[in-house]
Amino acid sequence: MKYYIIAGEASGDLHGSNLMKAIFKQDKDADIRFWGGDLMQSVGGTLVTHYKERSFMGFAEVIMNIKTVLGFIKSCKRDIETFVPDVIIFIDNSGFNLRIAKWAKNQGYKTHYYISPQVWASRASRVKKIKQDVDAMYTILPFEKKFYKKYDYDVHFVGHPLIDAVLDRKLVDENDFRKQHKLSNKPIVALLPGSRKQEIKKMLDVMLSVVNDFSDYQFVIAGAPSQDFSFYQSIIQSRDIAFVDNKTYDLLSISFAALVTSGTATLETALFKVPQVVCYKANAISYQIAKRIITLKFISLVNLIMDREVVTELIQHDLNTERLKKELDAILNSERRKQLYLDYFELEQKLGGKGASEKTAKLIYKAISE
Repeated sequence: MKYYIIAGEASGDLHGSNLMKAIFKQDKDADIRFWGGDLMQSVGGTLVTHYKERSFMGFAEVIMNIKTVLGFIKSCKRDIETFVPDVIIFIDNSGFNLRIAKWAKNQGYKTHYYISPQVWASRASRVKKIKQDVDAMYTILPFEKKFYKKYDYDVHFVGHPLIDAVLDRKLVDENDFRKQHKLSNKPIVALLPGSRKQEIKKMLDVMLSVVNDFSDYQFVIAGAPSQDFSFYQSIIQSRDIAFVDNKTYDLLSISFAALVTSGTATLETALFKVPQVVCYKANAISYQIAKRIITLKFISLVNLIMDREVVTELIQHDLNTERLKKELDAILNSERRKQLYLDYFELEQKLGGKGASEKTAKLIYKAISE
């Protein structure tokens, strides 16, 4: 069978790579062509375009780069027509993928979506279009199945793939890791400023502003695979801050606390049982637009899944040195940490256990075989 997979950003690359591994187990003759990243490329198949070439953050940034975005959409359609896949699998990345899905469905291609667009966060009216354009939806958050049921759309809840990614990882030797990256023996506070340049610029500078107030801790930046160290260095400048490139899971596994940009990383941090403060600051125009269309009480996946405030969220103007210092101090406190551990264990139970990639691959293969 021929599979065409479209993923965007580092998290899509991770989930796409695990799905590809599961597809190859299910279908020995699978021919996979994809839009993704280094992790997907390491599994096999043919990479068309790397996600870092089309990584735009926020409404304003997309509008400013609209000509480039439309060019990628046109190129993707052309490539699909040349490849003629048995199925197109979309992974998250709704702004791009829903446009391709509408076209693909009209062209007669089978359309499957792994990791639902966040229609439950804003513009729920998109569900109608998703029902028309997507043959099968595989969701990874427990509340999504119930959400779609309200619109008479039956979807598959397969569990969260991060559970597999975290639990199946190779364990790191802390002493070796510290020696390799020239880290001290102090407890580590991990800094996860995101993966896109716009968000790293906005978040990392604020995160670094509290470092001098916590001299008993070692602050370590988790470098994203899509960015070079030279980019981080322009923000770090003369500060004495440790940096670990493309080893986020290893770093989290030995961290005492973390400052994390809102996104998939908040859930990853929780699964590693690391107390965290969630940070988010967008372009002023993008933030004003988002405020008017997003209907959620929370922005972090941890709080959304638990449906209550488990981790503190510092958003836009609340993300400043004074507030960040106060909230970091709180999660370094033993009582606050104890409650977070209990909440994190409850969160893990809600996520549905292991095997999301395998379940999804089996369902897709069965559907296209039939």
